[in-house]
Amino acid sequence: MSGESVISTGVLYVIATPIGNLADVSDRMREVIAMVDCLYAEDTRHTGMLCQRLGLSPPLRALHDHNEGDRVAELLERLADGAHLGLVSDAGTPLISDPGYKVVSACHRQGIRVSPVPGPSSVIAALSVCGLPTDRFCFYGFLPAKSKARRDLLAEIAQQSSTSVLFESKHRIVKSLLDICELMGEQRPLCIARELTKTFETVMHGEAGELCRRIVASPESQKGEFVIIVRGLESGTAQIISSQTEALLVAVAAEVAPRKAAAIVADHVGVSKKVLYQWLVERDRST
Repeated sequence: MSGESVISTGVLYVIATPIGNLADVSDRMREVIAMVDCLYAEDTRHTGMLCQRLGLSPPLRALHDHNEGDRVAELLERLADGAHLGLVSDAGTPLISDPGYKVVSACHRQGIRVSPVPGPSSVIAALSVCGLPTDRFCFYGFLPAKSKARRDLLAEIAQQSSTSVLFESKHRIVKSLLDICELMGEQRPLCIARELTKTFETVMHGEAGELCRRIVASPESQKGEFVIIVRGLESGTAQIISSQTEALLVAVAAEVAPRKAAAIVADHVGVSKKVLYQWLVERDRST
């Protein structure tokens, strides 16, 4: 055996916590939280209450969107010294629309082991009960708060063939569903999962227009945290052109040749210029 010293670093455990139902706590989650030298949490007050309910009292440090960059060096130093550390978010699996990417990425660059402690995830929970194809899906996180950015993203999602998973808050759920109806059509199949694993858990499945009307008509249905799952376009289905895009295309085509009009509009909406040009050709044939 050589005379080189063996350096043993600690492990960063990425720990999933319940998204609502405390009974979803796993034995391994308890064991790891009880074992780590420090638990880095998105909100130490929230995680402190969870630990208290579990009869655990690990040292807590805050790690959230606003200070994650400043915490990286601290975690790396502690891990290099052999400390075992845990990372949790307020609920569910860390890094899924939650902080942690910078720390985990830095650990990999330094050759420090990162170990998952899997458990609850609202994304996977919603997919498991949505009744829509789940062999391919794309997760977009929270929809943008500003109307234009939100509508631009939804226009892009409208053309995807895979299932799309979105988060939305109670403050914008109605606006987002109205946008989905306009940009994807009221017949687009959706699943809306609200307050998963909690007392008022609701899973609604149907066409976008029907679900939107149900939620608009019921203020109680507008409360809580939402996962929206959108079915992708089926193979062979034509791309959807919204009424807004049609109006823009007609206006531009009145000034320039159809191919150029299609190219100009394609730069501003989530539809290919080939589809836009074909729409203009079909329109001219029918008039």
